[in-house]
Amino acid sequence: MPSRPPITVLLASPRGFCAGVDRAIQIVERAIEKYGAPVYVRHEIVHNRHVVDRLKALGAVFVEELDECPVDRPVVFSAHGVPKSVPAAAKDRRMLYLDATCPLVSKVHVEAGRHFDAGREIVLIGHAGHPEVVGTMGQLPDGAVTLIETVADAQTYQPRNPANVAFVTQTTLSVDDTADIVGALRARFPEIAAPHKEDICYATTNRQEAVKTVAGRADVLLVLGSANSSNSVRLAEVGLRSGAKSYLIDDADGLDFGWIEGAKVVGVTAGASAPEVLVQGVIDRLGERFAVTVEEVDAARETVTFKLPKALAG
Repeated sequence: MPSRPPITVLLASPRGFCAGVDRAIQIVERAIEKYGAPVYVRHEIVHNRHVVDRLKALGAVFVEELDECPVDRPVVFSAHGVPKSVPAAAKDRRMLYLDATCPLVSKVHVEAGRHFDAGREIVLIGHAGHPEVVGTMGQLPDGAVTLIETVADAQTYQPRNPANVAFVTQTTLSVDDTADIVGALRARFPEIAAPHKEDICYATTNRQEAVKTVAGRADVLLVLGSANSSNSVRLAEVGLRSGAKSYLIDDADGLDFGWIEGAKVVGVTAGASAPEVLVQGVIDRLGERFAVTVEEVDAARETVTFKLPKALAG
């Protein structure tokens, strides 16, 4: 039997679950433990097929809208956040609800509310239709927030009062793309009010920095994550820009060995909603064809944790 060719796997660190995702999954698990199945979840709790399927097996029922939930069962709101109308409707129906919105998304909601109260015109940098964007825009009356997706949008945006504009951003964007859009806005509106601290979350930023470090040394980058996961898609884009052929895959079954032909170094990372078991699955699959040497590449240390809702704590 011929010997397997050697290959180096560079594991990007940090990767995988962030504190907000970890908290959201725990909320669903604890709710099932406390209240029994089924527990309803409005929208995918996080954008990962494997996570959703595992929670379904435990007794979670995923729905798109609140009116699909019976009033006598708990409902969890996803980590992406929801418009204000959703908890209001749950209260009207006297439903027990648990809000798994990531605290860093909630921070953006609070910022937007402060700008609105101060009478500013608000720009949200983000992707149309993403649940986080829908949730953030839904914190305020219709028309109070203008969505900006591109530099071109920033260059054509026409506020009523150019001296009284503020911006907030989706938390899972490309750091570099967002900087370009913010630059275009600042060029036109020098007095634009900015977040006190970057809205793009620490986990998104750290994972993109880790990918840049790995992609600079790798021939190919494999990103574990689902196609509807914004932060995972951004990781593949960042890898491509940083010089590695980059592929987004759900799990090891999505790996095409044709991508790796001739490669000596393969980078591997995972989006913030992808479990670590998927990373190990890809390494194991590579080990079927190659003599694999794994090297961990540390770009940052993460120590952030978020508390569970009081109803589930303890």
